[in-house]
Amino acid sequence: MADMKGGALNMHIPTAFRIVCLAVAAACAFTGTAAAQMPGVRFGDPVPRDVRELYEAGCRYLAKTQDPSGTWKDSQQGPGVTGMALMVLLASGEDPNYGVYSLQIRRALRSIISSQDRTSGFYGGSGQGNASMYHHGFAMLAVAEAYGVVDDRTLWTEEGGSGKGISLGESLELAVKLAVTSAKKNPFGAWRYSPDATDHDTSVSGAIMMGLLGARNAGIEVPDETIDKAIKYFTTMTGPNGMVGYMSPQGGSDATTSIGTLVMAIARRKDLPQFKLASAYLKQQSQRAEQQGSYPNYTRYYRAQALFQSDVEAWQQWNNGLVQQLKIQRQPDGSLAAQNGPDGGQIAGTSLTLLSLAVNFRFLPIYER
Repeated sequence: MADMKGGALNMHIPTAFRIVCLAVAAACAFTGTAAAQMPGVRFGDPVPRDVRELYEAGCRYLAKTQDPSGTWKDSQQGPGVTGMALMVLLASGEDPNYGVYSLQIRRALRSIISSQDRTSGFYGGSGQGNASMYHHGFAMLAVAEAYGVVDDRTLWTEEGGSGKGISLGESLELAVKLAVTSAKKNPFGAWRYSPDATDHDTSVSGAIMMGLLGARNAGIEVPDETIDKAIKYFTTMTGPNGMVGYMSPQGGSDATTSIGTLVMAIARRKDLPQFKLASAYLKQQSQRAEQQGSYPNYTRYYRAQALFQSDVEAWQQWNNGLVQQLKIQRQPDGSLAAQNGPDGGQIAGTSLTLLSLAVNFRFLPIYER
């Protein structure tokens, strides 16, 4: 992540409930075991007032600061940053087609798709520097979460549209093709900053894998071979203490360990011994006071999801502490980016932090257990 460049919430209950029900139905059909889960785990308990207030203020901040082009102009910007902010708005529970953020959602989608190279499927083309595959991964995940929820029939003909452009499904298929082709070129079946890279790291690989898993959950075909090789890569990067390394099994951080835990969970590989080791390590770490590292926003984003997927009680305890910390950190304009890390600037930092809170809402399909 170090190289990455670049009014009150009025809940539309029927739409939000419909989104959740569709996701639940799909999960039930796939696993056949959903009946064994407590309803509260899947639908969630009532969202605490503090969480709602922080999230609403953050959404208003993002809506107000979006450029008419659909992007967010900041020290770090590009399709991946736009994707992060887009997911925040999608996770709010507002109707994405007619709700208060529908304009911002559609602008963001047009921006992301317009940045895509129609030949390769690469989001951001060649102008995003060394961190371009971060942008591709986050943008791919955002489009996957919008696919099937946002009505794109008039996306390109309504006010602000260019009159021409491809559908969300077409764009997502192209993005998946790029990621799959990139993995085939890589001897580790992993990813790095460039689509043609032959080296690897778990941070970039996590961003791409979450995009691919989100696309697969949305119904886009993703080869099992690509997923299997990437999961094997993450297992080889997991040390005996449960920490997932960055470019080797040694060392690592809470961020990379969270990424590895989350990827294995979403890929339905919780039976792996490496998943159990990593999730146990995260649970132990979550019981300690949060230490603000080099990339606090990025770490929170992945830690929230990884804990929720691996141990709901551990996530709840950590989440309570996070909320209290963010109440202090919140700025008057609603932004939430931690000030002591270079991970994303105000827009990306705020978006990543808000997405760590979005697990409380559980409206994004990728946030379902």
